[in-house]
Amino acid sequence: MDAKQGTRVSLVVPARNEAATVGAVVSKVRDVLMETTNLLDEIVVIDSDSTDTTSAVAEDAGAKVFRAAEIRPDLGTFPGKGEAMWKSLFVAQGDVVVFMDADLIDWDTHFVPGLLGALLTDEKVALVKGFYQRPLLDGADAGEYEGGRVTELVARPLLNLLVPQLAGVIQPLAGEWAARRAHLARLSIPTGYAVETTVLIDTLDLLGLDAIAQVDLGRRAHRHQSLRDLGGMAAQILAAVLARRANLGDDPPTVLCQFHHEGEQVAPHGRLLDFTERPPADGLAG
Repeated sequence: MDAKQGTRVSLVVPARNEAATVGAVVSKVRDVLMETTNLLDEIVVIDSDSTDTTSAVAEDAGAKVFRAAEIRPDLGTFPGKGEAMWKSLFVAQGDVVVFMDADLIDWDTHFVPGLLGALLTDEKVALVKGFYQRPLLDGADAGEYEGGRVTELVARPLLNLLVPQLAGVIQPLAGEWAARRAHLARLSIPTGYAVETTVLIDTLDLLGLDAIAQVDLGRRAHRHQSLRDLGGMAAQILAAVLARRANLGDDPPTVLCQFHHEGEQVAPHGRLLDFTERPPADGLAG
């Protein structure tokens, strides 16, 4: 507790259908960082409409588990990772919040203290992003840095062009990051996959570049999504950045046309997109 100087720290793990991995994430962190070193005060899993046993597995592993739809039901509910993270601000007790993905398969507990370091030692820092080697697990010859497809094809070029102050952020879409809760509570949070990008941009706009730190976490691997799923993620990121740095308009398109192979035919399919953003959590006390 001395290292934290009385600061309460929450680890928040947003999860959807991650029963296969969330238990190991929670138990490993709990054993090392709660029961041994007392660095964390709580582990909170936000279950985002899972249809498997994610909640039960996480609870058995020692986490506090909340279903996103049941947190502040008066505010409604939306699907998405950002929604789970926004809802966590109403149940997590920490002054500092560390986020980790639930689908990690190659990682270690040093992620958490690594992310906390700058926040606990420099009061000017409000946001810490992790970066790491990120292999694409598709064969023995997979490159160690080939896993971040949306980062390299969308987020990095977009930030370089429209928000050049953030061009030096190595992993802008990293799911492992930490922030002061009071800072997060005054930001608008997209309900989908654009949350990491918008938090970076809005922190820059509110507090300047010196409020953002980065830390090398080594190596990280997780389950990869299909290209079509990544296309939906990319569209949400594009819309959120353009809304902050270009005139997207009040009515962005809500359908992304993608193409699926059906036998020997290629057919168009429309993917519905949700660009909803939650307002700052401040002022929404129950």
